[in-house]
Amino acid sequence: MSKEANLQDNVDHVFASFRKSVNSLSASLAPRETGEVKSIHSGIVRISGLPGAGYQELLKFPSGIYGIAMDLKEDEIGVVLLGDDTLLKAGDGVQRTGRTLDVPVGEALLGRVINPIGRPVDGKAAIDYADRLPVERPAPEIMDRAPINKPLQTGIKVVDAMIPIGRGQRELILGDRQTGKTAIGIDTIINQRGKEVICVYCAIGQRSAAVAQTLSRLEEREAMSYTVIVVTDGDDPAGLQYIAPYAATSVAEYFMERGRDVLIVYDDLTKHARAYREMSLLLQRPPGREAFPGDIFYLHSRLLERSTRLSPERGGGSLTALPIVETEAQNMSAYIPTNLISITDGQLYLSPKLFGLGILPAVDVGRSVSRVGGKAQWEAFRKLAGALKLTYAQFEELESFARFGARLDEDTKKRMEHGKRIRLSLIQPELNPLPVGAQVLVLLALRRHLMDEIPEEKMQEAQEALYAAAENQSPDLASRVFEQGRLSAGDEQILLEQARSALEKFTSRKKN
Repeated sequence: MSKEANLQDNVDHVFASFRKSVNSLSASLAPRETGEVKSIHSGIVRISGLPGAGYQELLKFPSGIYGIAMDLKEDEIGVVLLGDDTLLKAGDGVQRTGRTLDVPVGEALLGRVINPIGRPVDGKAAIDYADRLPVERPAPEIMDRAPINKPLQTGIKVVDAMIPIGRGQRELILGDRQTGKTAIGIDTIINQRGKEVICVYCAIGQRSAAVAQTLSRLEEREAMSYTVIVVTDGDDPAGLQYIAPYAATSVAEYFMERGRDVLIVYDDLTKHARAYREMSLLLQRPPGREAFPGDIFYLHSRLLERSTRLSPERGGGSLTALPIVETEAQNMSAYIPTNLISITDGQLYLSPKLFGLGILPAVDVGRSVSRVGGKAQWEAFRKLAGALKLTYAQFEELESFARFGARLDEDTKKRMEHGKRIRLSLIQPELNPLPVGAQVLVLLALRRHLMDEIPEEKMQEAQEALYAAAENQSPDLASRVFEQGRLSAGDEQILLEQARSALEKFTSRKKN
């Protein structure tokens, strides 16, 4: 290369460096929009200035506190704080950030407990995250979605057999206080161990002691290695509680968009709706039914629409949502429950009556439904549990009729005894999800009436015998039935003989 060419390259490099320095200096010297705090009240800040601020733009206050511009008026902006409002005072300056709120995402979040803005709250080291995603993101397009046809096993017999959940489905869990709603979500997370499903648990406005207990249970069952917990407690500002489920969904979407199957549990959306109502009333938005703002339906619909199964062209990942909502006095027709029932693909209703009788989990089969149904259920479950829900519902009607002292014929008595065995078989201890094989053997024994003669006090022991038999299956049979969910006539006969052998000692005692 000639000396002239080298000289020209050096000149070009010098001028390029000079332009970069000038541009950087110009940007730093450019006038920046600044605002001023006018008033502070219960986590809501009114500011003047910042004429260029956009809706839901992130604004920065002194002491490193951030807020979201939620109410844009001609002369002021209503900002929802994401921190302690006692650290601010009237007259403080406000700066625009030019971006919306985002949250860190990536593999490094697995096993961690974070708040909705991505800061760790588990006392461990800082998180080396892979990327950041906006908290509010559009739901996938319809053409980017695929049919839901693969089950997400909860490990809970009554759910997997009668109200199946598919990967990409949105199944609402609702019931009164202290009926076991959170337990179903936690059991489902625990059951994903070894199934290559990432789990996200979002605690909204929960007591710190309750979150600590949930964390302890997940650690005891070795579930934290594939789980992320996003948490806000009841003392956190309403703004943090408002963004919590959206932030948790963005964390989950990172894995879904990389072809992974993800489960997210929102616990619970009743507190989320109340936090949004508090924000809206403080922002002086007009109240509607039960003082909730008019966009409360959109609040949850845009959240839950992000849960889906992506097409193979988009990687084939899925995001399954289990939102939890609390009812009052068993009122499923209240405002927030009816909104969520219309948004989701089915619901699990937990009855306080069943809970009081010790029938746990207290799932009311008659009021629960899965709108995906058998399309997202293993073939073995469809074959064995197809008529189970109808049989159980008929038993409950007969039981109500028999309370009046009606005389029953022998056929009705047999149906009553069979129904009682179904009810006892569906009882399952908390934190004890069952594999597919154990559930299939129980369902087969119920379908063939093998447990009708077993004394009721021996039913739990008899089921334990079936669980032990399921653990001793041949690898080929276990692969076909317990992993792939298939059940040929030959396989069914083999399982039937194993079930009879496991239950023989219990039926012989009854005959003796």
